[in-house]
Amino acid sequence: MPLDGGPPQPRRVAGGTVTGFYRAPGSGTDDPLVVEAYSWGQLTSGARTARDVERALWTLLLPFTLANVALHARPGIPADPDRERWASRSGITAWLIRLFCLSLTCTVVVTVTGIGVDLVGWQCVDDACLGRIPGPWEFLSDGWWSEGARALAVGLLAPLGLLAVLGLITWRTYQYEAEIPTGPGTALFPRRRTPAVPAPAPPADQPPLAPPPEPEPPPPDPTNPLQDPTFWCGEGQLRRSAVLHLATGAVVAAAVPLGTVLAMDPPRGVRAVVAWPTVAACGAVLLIAVVALSRPYLTRRVGPAPLGRWSATVAVLATAAVAGTVVVLLLPDGPSGVPLAQLRPPVGCTHEPSLPGCLADRSLPGYDWIVAWLGLGQLLLLIAIGAVARSGRRALVAPAAAVLLLVVGVCWVDGWLPPLRDAPEPLALWMFAVPAVAVAAVGLALPRTPTAAGVQPLPPHTDVAWGGRGPAVIAGSGWVLCIANCAGLLYWVSDRLNNGATPSGRSTVIPPIPVLWTGLAFAVALLALAVVLAWAGVLFHRLRREAYAELVPPEHDLSLHDLRRCRDVSAFQALHRLVGEHAIRLVGCYAVVATVLVAVGCAAALSHTRPHPVEPTDAAAVVKVVTDVGDSMLGWLPALVAAIGALVYRNDTVRRTVGVIWDVGTFWPRAAHPLAPPSYAERAVPELQTRIAGLLALTEHDSRRMDGIILSGHSQGTVICAAVILQLPARWRWRIWYFSYGCQLTRLYGRVFPAYFGPDRLPALAEALTTPPGWTGWTNFWRDTDPLGWQVNAGERDLAVQDPEALHPSGGEVADPPIRNHSGYPDAAEFQRERARVARLLRRGVPSPRRGVG
Repeated sequence: MPLDGGPPQPRRVAGGTVTGFYRAPGSGTDDPLVVEAYSWGQLTSGARTARDVERALWTLLLPFTLANVALHARPGIPADPDRERWASRSGITAWLIRLFCLSLTCTVVVTVTGIGVDLVGWQCVDDACLGRIPGPWEFLSDGWWSEGARALAVGLLAPLGLLAVLGLITWRTYQYEAEIPTGPGTALFPRRRTPAVPAPAPPADQPPLAPPPEPEPPPPDPTNPLQDPTFWCGEGQLRRSAVLHLATGAVVAAAVPLGTVLAMDPPRGVRAVVAWPTVAACGAVLLIAVVALSRPYLTRRVGPAPLGRWSATVAVLATAAVAGTVVVLLLPDGPSGVPLAQLRPPVGCTHEPSLPGCLADRSLPGYDWIVAWLGLGQLLLLIAIGAVARSGRRALVAPAAAVLLLVVGVCWVDGWLPPLRDAPEPLALWMFAVPAVAVAAVGLALPRTPTAAGVQPLPPHTDVAWGGRGPAVIAGSGWVLCIANCAGLLYWVSDRLNNGATPSGRSTVIPPIPVLWTGLAFAVALLALAVVLAWAGVLFHRLRREAYAELVPPEHDLSLHDLRRCRDVSAFQALHRLVGEHAIRLVGCYAVVATVLVAVGCAAALSHTRPHPVEPTDAAAVVKVVTDVGDSMLGWLPALVAAIGALVYRNDTVRRTVGVIWDVGTFWPRAAHPLAPPSYAERAVPELQTRIAGLLALTEHDSRRMDGIILSGHSQGTVICAAVILQLPARWRWRIWYFSYGCQLTRLYGRVFPAYFGPDRLPALAEALTTPPGWTGWTNFWRDTDPLGWQVNAGERDLAVQDPEALHPSGGEVADPPIRNHSGYPDAAEFQRERARVARLLRRGVPSPRRGVG
């Protein structure tokens, strides 16, 4: 009993301070029913300030998380990963998603390279500008470091430092992927069998040995990808893909200043001897990365595995490329080409902006084009992901035609097609962007290819989300957030280097032109989001009126108090229907609007013109104000996202609205993007698996032995429990009954992740819980006031829990019965009755009355 007289605290019976198993105080081994709770919240949250800061920093990597989740949203993933081929529908989609994840890493690297190389190393040429940067960087404005491209070599420290930090964080979180279930019946690699070696025959003078025990029958063929024994153990895959991402990022960072120097000042002599092998090393790394992302070397999760020679080769080539780039940048200018000093801003612009050339665009040559083409390429890649995921390999024709249109357009405008006439004078590259995106989008409209047969007709609101385009929608959300963060960071740094002067006007340090267009598009996107939210509000009020009409009959004798309570209950019922029936459709509508905005923004960025004149008037002044407001909001967006991340597990309201996204995102293993935040399920699933197998395998005379286990999961816990059940051997599953409440397996996970919980894959969980007596050990509880809990229609039965218990107080109580919506299921009478029934069922036929049910 605590000294302060408070309630007794649960006692930990297994695990540690981060994850542990707790029992109620006073519970003993002779109790017929022992309640034990598994606490995994410290994997994603905690009460300490340090944990809040860490979580806020993890939130900045949310774009990587969403891109990684897209891999698991593919329809048609085979139940056995060894049967997936690269040329299949799911194989090509997985390759495209991994390419997109790699490009997302490059986006962040290019952004930080722009800060270090362009804004600081190239455009900051005097002490006043460099003095606004924390640290002693004024030496870059004088002497040897200010000559040629040597300041660019110092600017490379920014992206290389970022990659070092990301690599260190990923290395520190390998412990999640390295967690392996232990204990009886939890063998890690049962499907990878070794050849049997015959035992030597005994000598003639010795009696024959006893026959060996019969081997355990091999497990049946998997019917769900979650049955793969290595699904939650991918340490080797994570290490290899992390090396590939870090090496590619380093090469891309080096290629930005290297390409500028080689284009402006073609190398001769010693510089050529160093430059061309460096270019070859960069190209080799990129080529290996594109090919390796499609090979089993990086696509299979085989548990703890060494890095291998390919990882070492990529690391060596990337190191050589970075070293060669630094050498090229430190060498003096060559005798040919344009002297780099003439392309940089003149010295003294900070003090006297009126000097000739000070307020002109003197940004790093080519950097704007890199940003614009990278964004357009990622958009086409996202369209290809959605098209292939929906319609199969045939849908690749449309994105391929779009790429061909862009290539022909570039060659025509630049005069590289001699048989054709020169392009008309008004024709420019940006005019090909929107038609190319429109051609690629034809693949998204092709008829959908079915992934399973025998599951029609489907229950309402259980079909695949977004018509099978889910991977593109999820990855696109991460990409839009990444672009917004990166553009905001570039704008914020430019604003600080300009000492508060608006970077979109006449300023000495100019951000890339695509950043200005991103601010304008962001402002318009917020307006479109407001329209979608207003539409959701209209739907909510309509659903609330319908629910209120069902609760209050036309001729009623309800009191004013009960009518008010009916209005409160109808609000929760309307929210339940809004989330379960309309949320995915609303997200899809906004995705269409965002795609159009992004396509127009990519074309505008390729135009290499500002969204408004430097000194705007009339309507252009309004555009400038909107652009500046959008860019300023983008500048504070990373801080806002980090603040929300810190509040997710501190504030219940924020957690209910935002935390579900974080829980879903960090549930899936890092099989596509190794630099994403770690998956808590990589540790929670093996630990639960080990605990269950250990309790059920205790000997008959052990006082801790359990007759059976009621595995109870709430909300996201229902998904964790499902993953644990599918990993357990049959002899343990037959002694388990699964309670799910606040369950998201149908309306959310079943639609967004159909390969795991879709109508053709969720029955695998019910079959795993079907015991020899013929019952299915699964009971699902749901409420029509719970926005995240719905019926399952796959287990033993669905039990509706009344909420609230009554409209008015009773039995001498003065407070109204609470509306519990997503919480308090174990306190409900329906839950208590079902638990007592299942406990008797699990104990049936057991001779010892001492054994408990956990």
